Amino acid sequence: MKHKVFISYHHEKDLLYRQRFEELFSNQFDILDSYAVKQNEIGNVGTEEFRRIIREKHLRESTVTIVLIGEATWSRKHVDYEIYNTLKVTSNNSRSGLLRIILPSYDSYQSRTYNSRTIPKRLSQNIQNRYTNIHFWSENPIDNQNWIHDAFLKRNKILPNNTMPIMKNNWKGNFW
Repeated sequence: MKHKVFISYHHEKDLLYRQRFEELFSNQFDILDSYAVKQNEIGNVGTEEFRRIIREKHLRESTVTIVLIGEATWSRKHVDYEIYNTLKVTSNNSRSGLLRIILPSYDSYQSRTYNSRTIPKRLSQNIQNRYTNIHFWSENPIDNQNWIHDAFLKRNKILPNNTMPIMKNNWKGNFW
């Protein structure tokens, strides 16, 4: 089953992984229609305008959000906002499934481990209730298709934890 997928990622550091993911799964396999924000698509607008565009143009149509987690994804306020809106039900948007994929650029990728304080905090909060699963980068289409479909099914079966206030600024330092 093909899903409408929004891909959230650190635009400066992980663009090549987003492009590779779409290259592998958008055209060659019946896995996803990508609603990711393309490089330089939005331009230089204020935070509220940026968020409005993301919400109305990209998240509105998607049914699953994939967060590609690299070394600094945890610190990005826009990634937090995208996750927040993924989990939120409004009159215009239903809740989407949520999937996390740790990239090879993440410090402990090789050992298949992660520090919960170096992944986005809102994602970390949803491990406890099993709303989202964490996976490590795979170029296997069957793995990715199963992960995406599992996230799609969970979106209406488990209530997410979306109580944390939206980040106003990017985090500084080595972890939240």
